[in-house]
Amino acid sequence: MGADVAVFVWLSIGSIALFTFLGVAAWTGTRARERELYYKNDLLKKIAESPEAGGAAALQYMREQHRMAQEKRRGGLQLGGLVTVAVGVGLMIFLLAMVHRPVFFVGLIPLLIGAVLFLYGRFMMPGPVWEENSSAIEPTPRF
Repeated sequence: MGADVAVFVWLSIGSIALFTFLGVAAWTGTRARERELYYKNDLLKKIAESPEAGGAAALQYMREQHRMAQEKRRGGLQLGGLVTVAVGVGLMIFLLAMVHRPVFFVGLIPLLIGAVLFLYGRFMMPGPVWEENSSAIEPTPRF
């Protein structure tokens, strides 16, 4: 068996294994998320049906869940921005060391994109604004 055939067989088996793993991982994650949402919905139904202020407690729980999701999204944007800034700085240093021409300014592209992501997540991302006297579950958008 030649070297070209061996490489082809290795890459074929590797790609089949990779995509099989990705399919099973996606299916497992979807089932876990579905189960989580089912139990959350069941919990909210039980809270809302309870006689003593159940509806208010359910709304408060949903608001808290929404606030926690917003904070997680905000933190993800900030972390993604910092990682992208670090990639831009590293790329600039690498290109400056390898090529002694002004080509290292290419690293400014990921650096500035990362800075925008971080600043948006830190200062400009809108948070939820809840109407206190309303029974609406969704937050009121602010413009």
